[in-house]
Amino acid sequence: MSVPRSVAAHRQAVVELLTTAMAAKGTVHLPLLEALGRVLAVDLDAPVSLPPFANSQMDGFAVRSADIPDAGAELRVAAPVAAGSLPAELKAGFAAPIMTGAMIPEGADAVVPIEKATPDSFPAATARDAVVDLPAVAPGTYVRNRGSDIEEGVRALAAGTLLGPAQLGLLAALGLTDVAVRESIRVLLVTTGDEVVEPGHELTPGKIYDSNGTLLEASMRQAGLDVLRTGISDDDPASLLEVLHRYTRDAESPVDVIVTTGGVSKGAYEVVRQAMSGHPVDFLPVAMQPGGPQGLGTFNDVPFLGFPGNPVSCLVSFEMFLRPALSQVYGAPAPRPIHTARLDEPLTSPDGKHQVRRGSLGVDGILRMEGGAGSHLVHALARANALVQIPSGVTELAGGAEVEVWML
Repeated sequence: MSVPRSVAAHRQAVVELLTTAMAAKGTVHLPLLEALGRVLAVDLDAPVSLPPFANSQMDGFAVRSADIPDAGAELRVAAPVAAGSLPAELKAGFAAPIMTGAMIPEGADAVVPIEKATPDSFPAATARDAVVDLPAVAPGTYVRNRGSDIEEGVRALAAGTLLGPAQLGLLAALGLTDVAVRESIRVLLVTTGDEVVEPGHELTPGKIYDSNGTLLEASMRQAGLDVLRTGISDDDPASLLEVLHRYTRDAESPVDVIVTTGGVSKGAYEVVRQAMSGHPVDFLPVAMQPGGPQGLGTFNDVPFLGFPGNPVSCLVSFEMFLRPALSQVYGAPAPRPIHTARLDEPLTSPDGKHQVRRGSLGVDGILRMEGGAGSHLVHALARANALVQIPSGVTELAGGAEVEVWML
């Protein structure tokens, strides 16, 4: 009997399996919004400085600081400076009304906020020979200098950066309309089992509706993967092999990863184990509940992962192995947020296994379990917003104990 592999060791094995395949991914150029959630393919240097010119941080008066002594001074009001306009040079003894974001006039080196001026309002546009009393101000006050955010030519984003709203906003601020990203990862998803039928079909005795396909495809799409779903493969190994050969030999639309659900245990009709006979795929136990039986290897040189068939088991397998491995190797998706929470009730966990339970973390920081440890409890999974991590070696936890949770 083989010794169960630890969760960490199996995740590392998935990382190593995917590393070579991910290195071969190419590059595509996408409009900025279509690149959301994708991974930057190349180092990107700023084509312009941000801001591209010195501008005002406040509504106020642009001044020459040397014109105002410590006791303050009365200055004549120059033509106002609106955002987006090119101002005239500021002459000595004048103060120019200036809007937030407007260009600092040549000659000016500071801005006095409008609320510190007397009067504390801008004169009417038709006013002539208006004056304003202003306090002393240090050079550079409320001035955003050119390049104070980033200088032209400086590295803006490094290759491998996950592009979220902030990163795309930076690229837009730099004047870019598209960006080079790594090609998306294409996953072939195959659900197996004679007992499984597609939702919408008649449910005859002994049959169940397939939830694995929808559960995993939704999870993969949420993670930014391109999913090719074949439908349900029966328990005939030849049929499964025909599907896998067909899609792994498609030169026009090659897949990067194969994921199957079901057929990986030690029963008499484990179709995935039978179909993989003669291929470099190992079936082994992992010290985890649920999701202990796992398949890992390659089929036609494509990374292959065989997940268990129970719905919670296959989702936990994706979240514990494939998703974090892709984050590490490819740069996307973003890792699940990890928090510490307090249990609202005691729980037990099997000795020698890393247990992954489902729970709901409230705004009060209290974690409430959803359902038991069973791998078939889809209703409980649907109520949960977190995966509760109970390490191997921990068999009992009291109410109020702290646990690690991964937010879904």
